[in-house]
Amino acid sequence: MMTNKIRGEVPVTLGGEEFTLCLTLGALADIESGLGVKNLSEMDERLAQPSMGDLMVILCALLRGGGHDVKLEELAARSINLQEVVRAIESAFRLAMAPEGYTGSQQADAEDMGSPPGKS
Repeated sequence: MMTNKIRGEVPVTLGGEEFTLCLTLGALADIESGLGVKNLSEMDERLAQPSMGDLMVILCALLRGGGHDVKLEELAARSINLQEVVRAIESAFRLAMAPEGYTGSQQADAEDMGSPPGKS
């Protein structure tokens, strides 16, 4: 599955199937609603120590942002690699908040940001 890092898309495998995560405004609104918070500051506080339920809400919202019609109940039934899912969620947020032109390529982006490769 091809993802577009410039758009903030991140690949993830869930239950042996490839999906795309993307942090969109709609995904952010879904995360706020799903976590029961009123704004980004409250979300930041809540996610300082996220629960598994919090991760499921975020994953589901990012999957919808990536164009997948999924529900929390469907996700709960899939086998996942927790480490891969957490890395993909982090990448989706990092790409969405990154400077224009950031692609997630460590070497190219380190050079663009003035850091030596491997020291970002």
